[in-house]
Amino acid sequence: MLKQYLKEIHDISIRGDATEESYYSALEKLLEDLSDYLGKKFHITTLPKKTEAGNPDFRIWDGRQHIVGYIEAKAPTVENLTQIEQSEQLKRYLQTFPNLILTNFYEFRLYRNGSLIDKVQVARPVISHKLKTVPPVEKEPEFFNLIDKFFAFSLPKVYDAKSLAVELAKRTRFLKDVIKEELDKNISSPLQGFYEAFRQYLIGGLTKEDFADLYSQTITYGLFAARTRSKEDFNRKLAYDRIPQTIGILRDVFRFISLGDLPKQMEWIVDDISEVLALTDVFKILDEYFRQHKGKDPIVHFYETFLSEYDPKTREKRGVYYTPEPVVSYIVRSLNWILKEHFKKQEGFANTSVTVLDPAAGTLTFLAEAAKLAVDEFVSRYGEGAKENFIKEHILKNFYAFELMMAPYAIGHLKISFLLEELGYKLCEDDRFNLYLTNTLEMEELTKTYLPGMASLSEESHRAGEIKKEKPILVILGNPPYSVSSANKSAFIEKEMDIYKNDVRDERNIQPLSDDYIKFIRFAHWKIDKAGSGVIGMITNNSYLSGLIHRGMRKSLLKSFNEIYILNLHGSSRIGEKSPDGSKDENVFDIQQGVAIALFIKAKGLNGIGKVFYQDVYGLRENKQDYLSRHYIKSTKWIRLKPTEPYYFFIKKDFSGQAKYERFWSIQDIFMQSSSGVKTHRDHFVVGFTVDEIIGRMRTFVSDLPDDLVKQALELEDTQGFNLKRAREKLKKENWKDSIIPYSYRPFDSRFICYMPELVERDRLEVMQNFLRENLGLCTTRQLSTSIFSHAFITTKIPDICFVSIKTRETGYLFPLY
Repeated sequence: MLKQYLKEIHDISIRGDATEESYYSALEKLLEDLSDYLGKKFHITTLPKKTEAGNPDFRIWDGRQHIVGYIEAKAPTVENLTQIEQSEQLKRYLQTFPNLILTNFYEFRLYRNGSLIDKVQVARPVISHKLKTVPPVEKEPEFFNLIDKFFAFSLPKVYDAKSLAVELAKRTRFLKDVIKEELDKNISSPLQGFYEAFRQYLIGGLTKEDFADLYSQTITYGLFAARTRSKEDFNRKLAYDRIPQTIGILRDVFRFISLGDLPKQMEWIVDDISEVLALTDVFKILDEYFRQHKGKDPIVHFYETFLSEYDPKTREKRGVYYTPEPVVSYIVRSLNWILKEHFKKQEGFANTSVTVLDPAAGTLTFLAEAAKLAVDEFVSRYGEGAKENFIKEHILKNFYAFELMMAPYAIGHLKISFLLEELGYKLCEDDRFNLYLTNTLEMEELTKTYLPGMASLSEESHRAGEIKKEKPILVILGNPPYSVSSANKSAFIEKEMDIYKNDVRDERNIQPLSDDYIKFIRFAHWKIDKAGSGVIGMITNNSYLSGLIHRGMRKSLLKSFNEIYILNLHGSSRIGEKSPDGSKDENVFDIQQGVAIALFIKAKGLNGIGKVFYQDVYGLRENKQDYLSRHYIKSTKWIRLKPTEPYYFFIKKDFSGQAKYERFWSIQDIFMQSSSGVKTHRDHFVVGFTVDEIIGRMRTFVSDLPDDLVKQALELEDTQGFNLKRAREKLKKENWKDSIIPYSYRPFDSRFICYMPELVERDRLEVMQNFLRENLGLCTTRQLSTSIFSHAFITTKIPDICFVSIKTRETGYLFPLY
């Protein structure tokens, strides 16, 4: 076999026109002969290489259609396989595929789980290349031994949750690269239809890379969901039949994944993910979670583990943070009590007239907890007999959820089906939980889309639209995303946000009011006002409690709601927050921004309007979670606040010196003009220690290099206020050197800036132009993040927004003398 194989390799080589693919048939025949010789039935699939992101060149299946391993081949002219080992491509292969051979058709290297375990050279290529003759066979027994090891491999059937998450994450990362490559190289790919549908109808500005990310995760979790519904055999093609018919969007995705003509690159890696799941006892893993971790959420904890392996940055980018169970429990139990106490719903969440919505549902953590509490309430009052009917007629009809991201959407449906089963109800063919893939803050419904594979998007949008516009909701709860640079700018939400912005129209920077979490509070506020009564329970960023720019928001909330309860959990590492006794204060999430739980009650039976109750919880995370587990609204020791104009603060403030303070002149009355400092959004590009440093960058910027290379070299991205292509075209015609001027960057840290409106996001030119000639400016801040004021400085140059302080809240303001 080896003699014949080497002769074929030699014959192909001496023809002189051979490419790497020319040698595939010889290796494929050798593998088939070896398979017969070893008495095993193996199937070899060859994939001619198309892209760098693609899979290895050969895939080997056993007789039971399980994947055995992969072979990556390089041309015989590649003599140094050690060098190939160092390539990014092979590193990715080794990280993804547990049984891999690397060969140049003469040398064979076998890797197991990324480690080299054997290598054999069966002949010396120099004899073929230089002596023009067939090289003799060498190390035949060692070669057979290596091949035997390769064919003998099978994936382990026993995974714990962690190792399964790792295996899926490795392959999903690879799948993401394959999808991105397919989108870049093939404009007629069916994937383009999915991408366009998501970009046009769900997430405006979605990049191909972001789409590849969410789509690959959706495939993996869709396969995981399908696997949990498969007792017998499982593979990619069977997955479609296991996706519930009521979840139309997932069905559309898997109609393509399972039944469509997948690009071969994708097919291989999706098959590999399916193979891992097929050989895994997923029921055992989930069962262990349910049985051993009472109160834990198996699906979501598994997703967290997966995400931390797949791409830790994804969690941050998408605001995917698992809400700790004590936080969810505190809010849900408090809402249950409020329903009984203020809305006369004695069964709380179990009352069949109660409608509930989570507008940023993620993986349904809040609604799962509310559903469990509702079933417990029902059973404690009426027994087990009618429980099944109660779930079908109340939980499935009156609990609603919206989610924008596809992977959490898939996981949410998977999770709720498990939970309801645990509570005693198995979803039937025509059942679905009311979780919809939609942008909560967008009211415009989709017209029917005929983009390939996305027919269900408009149906999903229409159903969600009915709930948004027409369905009265009594309880709105959840953990909305935090994102200062909100991409949610629909006509509906921008109009509604005007109510929070009216009182601060004269402010120069009202950007903090555009944060996503505030838009979600506004949506909930609008929805409750529309219904006439209701309650909101959310955990959010706590900036709105005391931010000066948020005063109109607080004023509006006070007008609408009878009672407001604020449990401030603090934990801001941005401002170095400490407990009152000086000890460490930690966040309940792995984030820098402090958070607070808010309960807003609008009930017809309550007297008065705008009563605010407040409490602080400081300390270590563990202590905060313990507090939340033991308390709820009734057992919390509230302090009554009396918010007054003009700021209506929702935190404790000492106003004993207010009268004395008011007798002083305002700095804004002393100076004719003022402005916050310059905010470039790209300091690393436009700011430098020397003029020459900036000139060097600018020469690259205005060079003849293509835009994508300039973006990469200078680490620039297009934003709402900056378009690289347009800026380059304009600056190529201008004398930009004259715009490089001194810049007050930080205290005692003077630098230079290329001060041009095309490059600087917020140039504040109206005030800053006064410093293009000799001048003097007083710099200070408007509010503090600590209790000590030391925030006054002088400048003779244009100052940065962080000239006085680098703390986010302590924006620097400039008051020019002239």
